[in-house]
Amino acid sequence: MAAHPFKLVMFDCDGTLVDSQHTIVASMSAAWRSLGLSEPDPAAVRRVVGLTLETAIAALQPDADEQMLARLAAVFRREAVAARQSERYHEPLFPGIIEALDAIEGPEVIFGIATGKNLRGLRHTLELHGLTRRFITLQTADRAPSKPHPAMLHQAMAEIGAEPASTVLIGDTSFDMEMAQNAGTAGIGAGWGYHDPADLTRAGAGRVILRPEELPAALANYGER
Repeated sequence: MAAHPFKLVMFDCDGTLVDSQHTIVASMSAAWRSLGLSEPDPAAVRRVVGLTLETAIAALQPDADEQMLARLAAVFRREAVAARQSERYHEPLFPGIIEALDAIEGPEVIFGIATGKNLRGLRHTLELHGLTRRFITLQTADRAPSKPHPAMLHQAMAEIGAEPASTVLIGDTSFDMEMAQNAGTAGIGAGWGYHDPADLTRAGAGRVILRPEELPAALANYGER
């Protein structure tokens, strides 16, 4: 049962709900190899998780022209789809996520997602983990500009009828916390993900937690210091 003041609780997906780094890194590496380029450093790839695909690729390959960006994106998407269809596909929920969701849900609480995934990829992830019915508003890379632009949160609030004061975003990257700042909502940093907790604080997180189990208390006590 919910014991917090938020009506709309938004989550990032990759690095917050699910540990998808292996699929993302492998798909990026395959895309770079397909063009005869040196593979990007895995740590650099993890740093851009959460951005829309084209924005992430441009950050990893700043000298790429539009044609190269399009080719890299096309190969990445092909590899990611193939990975999802493989018997070896592994994109687990982070430990404690289900228990955290159970602890913070309530009759007046609506869950949503704001992610750099496209809608098809997000729906696959939710179906894989039996979470489809838990998340009502899905804001994806093919429906809004890349984080940290606030459009995903603005669209979610408009869809649900929530105000910034009753909305919170939980995410593992600086882009998430900057998006929350830009939208005027609360932001809680998920310190178990792909960005350093100190970076989340610098990006404007109202709180940073290190385990999903800490989320109920972080929501309940968000305004306290």
